[in-house]
Amino acid sequence: MGPHPPSPSGPTPPFRPRRRTVLGAGLAAGLGAAGLAGCSGSGDRESIVVAIVSNPQMQDAISLIDHFTEAHPDIDVQFVSLPENEARAKITASVASGGGEFDVVMISNYETPLWAPNGWLTDLEPYIAKTEGYAPEDFIPTIKDALTVDGSMYSVPFYGESAFLVYRQDLFDEAGLTMPDHPSWDDLRDFASTLHDPDNGMSGIALRGLAGWGENLAPMSTVINTFGGCWYDMDWAPRLTSPEVHDAVSMYVDTLRSYGQPGAATSGFGECLTRFSQGNAAMWFDASSMVSGVENPSSSTVVGKTGYALGPTLETDYAGWLYSWALAIPETSQKKDAAWEFIAWMTHPEYFQLVGEEISWEALPPGSRLSTYEIPEYAELSKNYAEPTLDSMENSTQENSMTVEVPYDGLQNVVIPEFQDLGTRVGQQFSAAIAGQKSVDEALEQSQGFAESVARTYGWEG
Repeated sequence: MGPHPPSPSGPTPPFRPRRRTVLGAGLAAGLGAAGLAGCSGSGDRESIVVAIVSNPQMQDAISLIDHFTEAHPDIDVQFVSLPENEARAKITASVASGGGEFDVVMISNYETPLWAPNGWLTDLEPYIAKTEGYAPEDFIPTIKDALTVDGSMYSVPFYGESAFLVYRQDLFDEAGLTMPDHPSWDDLRDFASTLHDPDNGMSGIALRGLAGWGENLAPMSTVINTFGGCWYDMDWAPRLTSPEVHDAVSMYVDTLRSYGQPGAATSGFGECLTRFSQGNAAMWFDASSMVSGVENPSSSTVVGKTGYALGPTLETDYAGWLYSWALAIPETSQKKDAAWEFIAWMTHPEYFQLVGEEISWEALPPGSRLSTYEIPEYAELSKNYAEPTLDSMENSTQENSMTVEVPYDGLQNVVIPEFQDLGTRVGQQFSAAIAGQKSVDEALEQSQGFAESVARTYGWEG
């Protein structure tokens, strides 16, 4: 999950968040062939435009498109592949304005529950029901729920993530340290203090400091949650200057300033991945999707030296987040049947076999389907991190990861349209505190003011 810019589409009608419950799920009974029964065009070749984020897993899909074309010779797929910031801006502008340029869009569990009630997305349930072997019950339950609105999926997951901790097992063994399965932040600070060795290029821990609602606020929001804090209470009163939030942000900032990587205030996911995978950090708390980089022998120097644990907690049982890159069909598309054929191919259980056989088993998109972790080749590769990945994703709920009831959905973000701008502003304040440019008190006072402006939209009168 990378940095996300404010929406370029102008003000969005006030959205009233609702609370959801986790749906049940079971393993797929079998993996049949993809294809929408009865889906056919006029016989002419149809061209669909697919807007995706240029992440490695999406580039893999582009490289495999000949397999789709061979099975669907009447559908021509044109990709618009952009860096995440650009992709989000273009997709948001197009879908919100009804532009109709795209037949398939890559969005997340942030946009899906906001856009579906506006009538911007196509209900995918009729397509899912007609697709042989698609097995929607195989989707990881919390991910499936996060993409479901009023009982219907409006996007389907390509991959998903929660958050957990990777650490250097070899360094822990040398120092006589043992990582608990459920570590606390006190544990991590103790470990970081022991292993921090900047003179030899080793930081005790790596954490995101780069400003952004999808950068530093992803881990920092989960810290706020586990410390007993929240963004807003049930009356939409902002709580960013509460003692709980103050303690959480102070701890995070102090941990980075004391034991973190150089240049922490400008370190995002990519910088932290590089630092850890090149052997310059003893621990890293971040997205579970990190494993595709950390465990890649062609780019990582720490393969075979790592261990994994659940995200650090304080007052809660769990402290992860939940995020999914998913595919949806804008309601404006005139080629919905063809668009679904492509989506079904890219998110079908058989696609994971294709990636493993044609590219590598390490490249499988993680965190979307339970059956992925049943594939023998992937099960062997993921034996060290599959359990904490699935455990974290299964328990990435507000009930397990927060101590207070709140009026919004979200763990690493607040699922309201205004959060793109609010989160960006608050992330800048926290980054400035990490850089030592302002105090935590100053950063929180400024952030509280930003949050108050948003709260009035939801009925808070101050």
